[in-house]
Amino acid sequence: MNVPAQRLPNATSSACATQPDSAVSGAEQPTPAPTGVLQQIQTSAEVTPVTAQPRTAQEWVRVLARYREPDPARSAFELAISVLPFIGLWALALWALSFSYLLAFVLGVANAAFVLRLFLIQHDCGHGAFFADKRTGDWIGRVLAVFTMTPYDVWKRTHSAHHSATGNLDKRGFGDVHTMTVAEYRAATPLQRLMYRLYRHPVVLFGLGPGFLFLLQNRIPYGLTRAGWFYWASAMGTNAATLAFLVALYAYAGWAPILLIFLPSVMIAATIGMWLFYIQHQFEDTYWEGDSEWQIHDAALHGSSHYDLPPLARWFTANIGIHHVHHLYARIPYYKLPQVLRDNEELAQAQRLGFRESLSCVKFHLWDEQARRLISFQAERTLRA
Repeated sequence: MNVPAQRLPNATSSACATQPDSAVSGAEQPTPAPTGVLQQIQTSAEVTPVTAQPRTAQEWVRVLARYREPDPARSAFELAISVLPFIGLWALALWALSFSYLLAFVLGVANAAFVLRLFLIQHDCGHGAFFADKRTGDWIGRVLAVFTMTPYDVWKRTHSAHHSATGNLDKRGFGDVHTMTVAEYRAATPLQRLMYRLYRHPVVLFGLGPGFLFLLQNRIPYGLTRAGWFYWASAMGTNAATLAFLVALYAYAGWAPILLIFLPSVMIAATIGMWLFYIQHQFEDTYWEGDSEWQIHDAALHGSSHYDLPPLARWFTANIGIHHVHHLYARIPYYKLPQVLRDNEELAQAQRLGFRESLSCVKFHLWDEQARRLISFQAERTLRA
């Protein structure tokens, strides 16, 4: 990585160490020091910083609690300015089909940004962060799930498992990007190594992976097939509603709206979403520990990045790049996350990645337990040499 991600810095503050005026009575007054000496002492006192202990992850949880309550009016507004443009672009794209397939396709591609934003509103609903009333948030999430191709209640359960085990080496494989340690990779068979290398290749992770996940895997309650009828009802209900929508599109204009509008918008949104999820946890100085040493708050704070995107990208991604704060306190609505950073400079700088730095994260593949960082396959070969 060209510029390594930054850990949470020590909180420091500058203070002036001033001496109180004293009146010496009943005794001989001391000889005053020369003016130049006094100025030197005062200047030295003014610039000497008083270093405070950095907040622990547990202490940050208490700080962040004040931001947790959603604003119903703001949430309704955020929902409206996401759903209405989404519907508007769909209407324009359907109208464009009558004279230009190319324009319809371009509008479908543009709508991917709103599909992504709707998914992230669904994400906040799943955390109970968007509306204080749980039922309201859940039903909004279920409706949005029809258009994001993600069964709401299944995703809510599996995503909760991701939050409860992120960074835990002994609880990998559920809601994360599969990551092997250097020792595991070296102990693997040649076939296992080949399969892992294919899995971690960008073409698979960000090309084939999103299509498999959203078009196929999400059609069943993956990971919860034996957890009861509720999750089957979530998956099958979402499938039925999505199918009804697609049948209506086909009845209106055949395969064109499905192939030129629906699929491009969903697949591009899924690809961007996969990239975001990868960057949020797969950076060089992330956090992994065995179960005996793993701490949920430390994993949340230090194992999640601050992906500092341009303003427009932050808007469409609903501030999900402020991921370290989100993992530390998932009940904070996404529209309050920027205020958290404005109020707490330490968090604004912690694990900060710009877009250019994030591109280099695709070369990290293995967790080096000795160096406590992610390394590339090439670096692993160098270590063996």
